[in-house]
This record gives sequence, C-alpha cells and structure tokens, in this order.
Amino acid sequence: MKAIVYNKYGSPDVLRLTEVDKPIPEDNQVLVKIHASSLNYGNLVLLKGEPFLARFAFGLLKPKYSIPGGDIAGRVEAVGKDVKQFQPGQEVFGDLSLSGWGGFAEYVSVPENALALKPEKLTFEEAASVPMAAVTALQGLRDKGKIQTGQKVLINGASGGVGTFAVQIAKAFEAEVTGVCSTGNLEILKSIGADYVIDYTKENFTEKEQKYDLILAVNGHHSITAYKRSLNANGTFIHVGGSGAQMFQTMTLGSWFSLTGRKKMSSLLQRQNQKDLIDMKELLEAGKVKPVIDKTFKMSEVKEAFKYFEQGHAQGKVVITV
Repeated sequence: MKAIVYNKYGSPDVLRLTEVDKPIPEDNQVLVKIHASSLNYGNLVLLKGEPFLARFAFGLLKPKYSIPGGDIAGRVEAVGKDVKQFQPGQEVFGDLSLSGWGGFAEYVSVPENALALKPEKLTFEEAASVPMAAVTALQGLRDKGKIQTGQKVLINGASGGVGTFAVQIAKAFEAEVTGVCSTGNLEILKSIGADYVIDYTKENFTEKEQKYDLILAVNGHHSITAYKRSLNANGTFIHVGGSGAQMFQTMTLGSWFSLTGRKKMSSLLQRQNQKDLIDMKELLEAGKVKPVIDKTFKMSEVKEAFKYFEQGHAQGKVVITV
C-alpha cells in the first residue's frame, strides 16, 4: 500500500510517499481502508519532535512511529475474531493517537475502541476533520470547563480546527459565545453561530470591561494574568493551545491562582476517547455541529499540506484525501 513515511525529525520535507506492507489485523483489531485524514497540532509535534519533552513519548532520537496521521475516516475491510463493534463494509471515523498513528496511508489496523461509526450525512473528508479537534473542544468545554446554559463563553483562536468546533459545541450547550479571530475570519465565525466576534488585530479583549464565565484558549499569546482579568469572579480558564510560555504560565501561575482564589485556571491534554467521539457523532447527526474545512490536499501533496498548516492561518481544518 501507499503511505507517507519519515524516519527523522524535521520539516515537512522529510516526509516521503512510498510503498509499505499492508497491515494484517490482529484478533482485536479492525482493518480500515482510509478515504481521508486530517492535520492537527499533534501532527506537527510528531513531525518535528518539538517541544523536546514530546520525544519521550514519540521517540528520543528518531520517530517511534514511521507513518504519521491521527484522524481518519474510511470503510472497514476486515475485522479480527475478537472484534465485537464493527463488521466489514461499515463506514467509520476515528483517532489513532493512542494506537500507533498511521493515518496517512491507504490502510491501517487499529483497536476497535479507536473508532466509531461515521455520521451518515458527512463525507469522508468531513468526518476525517472531526476526531481530535472536536473531542479537544468537547473535553475542554464540557469536562474541564463544566459549561452551563446561559454562560458567557469566549473562544480565543476561534477560527481554527479546534476553535470552529468549540464555538458550535458551546452554542449546542446554549451558551452565549464570543469568538476571537483575525479580520479575515470574522464572517466564518458568524456563519457557525458566534453571538459576538472580536477582531484581535483591532482590539484586545483582555483590556475590555466585559468578563466571561469560561474562556477556552485555543491560540494566542496573552499572559495568564490577562486571562485572569477577563474572568468573572468564579470563572474558569482552560488552555488547549497557544505559546509554550502560556502553557508554562498556566501550569505554574494558573495552578497557584486556582489554589488561592475562586477563579480556576488549568490546561487540557486531549485524550482519545471512543465515548466522546460517539457524543460528537450525535451532535453532528443532529445538525448542531458541522465541520469547517479550509483546504483539501491529495496524499501526494502532504508536504504542501503541512507547510500550509504550520503557517497557522487555516479556517477550520486541513484535510488529506487518500
């Protein structure tokens, strides 16, 4: 089968399209013929080996996983004898980040708990854009943030992959949602239901009088004290992406603020979870959430896809067709 392979950390230029052996499913695995995959921040970490601490999970001197790619959508081709949830011919989508990655290929064998049935109304490309980004938003808002109906919620970095899902998930919980993005992305946020939009190139929300019950930081470089200033007295701040300095501040100062005051500030490390993926499937099928796809690339164009993605300006998701 064809697959994208790399054997050293570096820029997208280390990726190459080549032929590798087609996997054979073990007794507890599902063999999926992949139709589409998508890019996430984790793909850049896997490619570059940065931040360095990530290498303790992904390989210290060279990549532990030779085929990158976490999000997939495709069709079940075969199942091992112990698989209970799926059968050949079914359309599925899933997150491979705890199953050895391998999504940038024509086939992959994974445990059944990495997958869920694909929403029928979604194309393979749309379904492949969902798993990591949408589950990150769901875990940040619902599980970490304890979002409630009627709360004032701000999504910083609202026009990217996680952000576009977060805006819609927050609206599904009947919150009042403010999205922060650049000028060129204002309309996309309005189209997916944001109640208010802030152009960060023209105004700094941390300097305004408005306070929020819940802030989800997907991107940006504000200090933890600036975020704290924008929270209500019992507000919650969740960091899911942004600068390394911001993550460090959240882990140190944020923890201190949480211990010594009523405002709660913490980071989220998204974890693959089949139940959460099924919850997202239900939101998608109910029409409460829809994927936003910026660009689609062929597998032979993966280098170009990575170079575009790492610029950080995508509206929604970047998808790879296999």
